Amino acid sequence: MHEMTPRQIVTELDKYIVGQTDAKRSVAIAVRNRWRRQNVDPAMQPEIAPKNILMIGPTGVGKTEIARRLSHLTGAPFIKVEATKYTEVGYYGRDVESMVRELVENAIGLVREKERDKVCEEAEARTTEKLVDLLLGADSDHEPSGFSVVNPANQRTGLPPFVFPGMTQTDSTTWQAHSPEEQAVSDDMAARHERNRGKIRKMLLDGKMEERKVEISVESKGNGMPMMMGIGGDLDNIQEMIEKIMPRRSQYREMTVREARTVIFEQECEKLINREKVDAEAVELAENLGIIFIDEIDKVVASEKSSGADVSRQGVQRDLLPIVEGTTVQTRYGYVKTDHILFIAAGAFHKSRPSDLMPELQGRFPIRVELNDLTQEDFVRILTEPKGSLTAQYAALMATENVELVFEKGGVDKLAEYAFSVNQTSQNIGARRLATIMERLLDELSFEAPDMKSGKVVIDADYVVKRLEDVTKDEDLSMFIL
Repeated sequence: MHEMTPRQIVTELDKYIVGQTDAKRSVAIAVRNRWRRQNVDPAMQPEIAPKNILMIGPTGVGKTEIARRLSHLTGAPFIKVEATKYTEVGYYGRDVESMVRELVENAIGLVREKERDKVCEEAEARTTEKLVDLLLGADSDHEPSGFSVVNPANQRTGLPPFVFPGMTQTDSTTWQAHSPEEQAVSDDMAARHERNRGKIRKMLLDGKMEERKVEISVESKGNGMPMMMGIGGDLDNIQEMIEKIMPRRSQYREMTVREARTVIFEQECEKLINREKVDAEAVELAENLGIIFIDEIDKVVASEKSSGADVSRQGVQRDLLPIVEGTTVQTRYGYVKTDHILFIAAGAFHKSRPSDLMPELQGRFPIRVELNDLTQEDFVRILTEPKGSLTAQYAALMATENVELVFEKGGVDKLAEYAFSVNQTSQNIGARRLATIMERLLDELSFEAPDMKSGKVVIDADYVVKRLEDVTKDEDLSMFIL
């Protein structure tokens, strides 16, 4: 993904988001600059700081959607946080540094997934052999290959239980058969055992053993500090220490081969993945390619009052400043520098302006992008153009009931007209109004569809007017319903 050009990134975003070209261009350039920085002279890389972005626009115009779609495109660590959940310590909320820890957790997931793909083939092979052992009733971790029968007589003579009668100890570690005949018996049993394994393995790979029951050991960790989970910085490290100290409990559970395969595969992947390597790569990935989207940043703008919640809001800005400017945050995976993390902030700024933010914080968001209000034509495009549009979603949902749902152009135009009208006469919530209107429009159909068995429903202008006209005409009613 990092080799995509800004034009290609914008093209991908156009598949899901209507309009807002300036915002798309800004995030596309910012993402491309991450790739460019990775390819300049290493001596120059520390000097190139990311150009953070502040997106300004009313609710429902695509700010969060741009960030959400960007997270799928980048392939880089990405998190979206709400500024309102961070407040100055001593009031209410979470430590601002926790957003960096969440970013690293995201990076851990990405790196683990990449490493998992590398060991997947070997883990599957190990899983198959483990299942064969379980189905044969032998544990390959404890019984040497070639010996499938325990001889009780040996336990009385002091010899290892897998040694056959007539075998002698030639030195402190090696056992050999006493005669060629007994060695031949041993070899024959080993060959028979391997043939049995081959038959079981073939049946297993052919899917003929899926419902057979096996008993496997499942490890569970003790609960560390359930009351302190996610509260703050150093507590993450304290919790990890407690998890290491507390004993891990193993219990045997009976399950089908189908269920056991998933459990064993995860266990084998865990054994094959180098945890230290994953942690180191994840920290580096978060530091150099991480993106943090801070939504509702306008909600931490303090008013002219200087007490209570306003002090807390001002405190959030003060705490955000060093994170955005560049600092070092301690995480359970090591220290993380935020100097080159890209921050994208967004806010409606209905009752405030970007200039109301602390001057130092304003300066950390040099790129300002204003998103436009959505027009009626934009609503028409939103209903029809993007992948996974609302009309396509509802058509797919009704298809599960064998009901064909068809949206005619006249019906779509009428829906867009009503959505735009309600936004103008009541609170403007942007494209989110479409979801409310669609639910109201198809409420009856959604309820009756299972009893219809099959059929075709056409959403034209008359259908829309019949179900929405009364509600949209009554402003008081539409304010509460739509």
